[in-house]
Amino acid sequence: MKVAFVHDWLNGMRGGEIVLETMLKDFPDAPVFTLFHDKGSVSEGIERHPVFTTFLQNFPFRKKFYRFMLPLFPYAIESFHIRGYELIISSSHCVAKGVIPDPNSFHISFVFSPMRYIWDLFEDYFGDSGRAKKSIINFFAKRLREWDFSSSSRVDLFVAISSYVAERIKKFYGRESIIIHPPVLTDKFEVQKNSGDFYLIVSAMAPYKRIDLAIEAFSIMKKRLLIAGSGQEAKKIRRLCADKKDINYLGWVGFEKLKSLLQECRAFILPGIEDFGIAPVEAMACGKPVIAYGKGGSLDTVIPLGSKGEKPTGVFFVEQTHDSLIQAVETFEKNINEFDPVAIRKHSEKFSDKVFLEKFRGLIEGVKRGVIKRR
Repeated sequence: MKVAFVHDWLNGMRGGEIVLETMLKDFPDAPVFTLFHDKGSVSEGIERHPVFTTFLQNFPFRKKFYRFMLPLFPYAIESFHIRGYELIISSSHCVAKGVIPDPNSFHISFVFSPMRYIWDLFEDYFGDSGRAKKSIINFFAKRLREWDFSSSSRVDLFVAISSYVAERIKKFYGRESIIIHPPVLTDKFEVQKNSGDFYLIVSAMAPYKRIDLAIEAFSIMKKRLLIAGSGQEAKKIRRLCADKKDINYLGWVGFEKLKSLLQECRAFILPGIEDFGIAPVEAMACGKPVIAYGKGGSLDTVIPLGSKGEKPTGVFFVEQTHDSLIQAVETFEKNINEFDPVAIRKHSEKFSDKVFLEKFRGLIEGVKRGVIKRR
């Protein structure tokens, strides 16, 4: 099949880019259409493909202020004329799924999440904005919601990365989807049975991640917590940690440092709702349990303590409060011998890149043979 890929933008290697890179392995000559591309910012596996960008590529100050261009994204993605391809595969957390396909093309969209900041998490992102600024943002958000819903009809088959995302696709687009969990590079990690004295968060610094909740809980418990990652709330998180002697914000860390943190931590902390959550699975690939808020992607990836017939890989807390998280940490420590690092590692392999590729290839074969049809 002649295949083209569409991706929101290429300016760094995150979970979405790992999904794209893994899919491209089976289509070495396929082009990638994207809003903009910072050359050298993604893997060689992506860079070797022909990459086509939009009029946004050469906007002044685009690299620093691209998020402010959001109202232009629908126009930009629709400016592509992708013709002559039997299959279009979009990987989307923003607008890639809204590309206008050729009528004869079959369009599969891997959705990491419908846009959180214009749907259910609008207040989390913009609630602190001033009245005038919020009114302007709300004006554009309303039009983006209308476009996001209407453009969903251009997709023949939705693929969700978790049960949680499948529910969001159903809620906001009124469409069913199949679930294929994203690839986690579990082979890059090894089991470490010994642990240090600290708990660990690895996350983007965004409002919905609820890093503040974990800081409050661990400050009360006077237990050591390390936080790694960067993002829009980095300054706020650094400020919250400033006077907490047991809590350290490390900022962004490279892979080798990340790996050692995951291997040495006592347990991984997940205080927010993740669409899937790659970092918790990486922690499990090191044999480490996960203490997670029991909603979102963690319901797909973590086997909670007390599950019948299965060895646990973590503990859930049921309310998104510091008291509930404290209780979960205490439960974990009381039952720490219930967690088998080797069993936890084995569970993580269900989400490996090898498993993803098997499911992805089965999906493509189904389209080729006509088993999977247009909606």
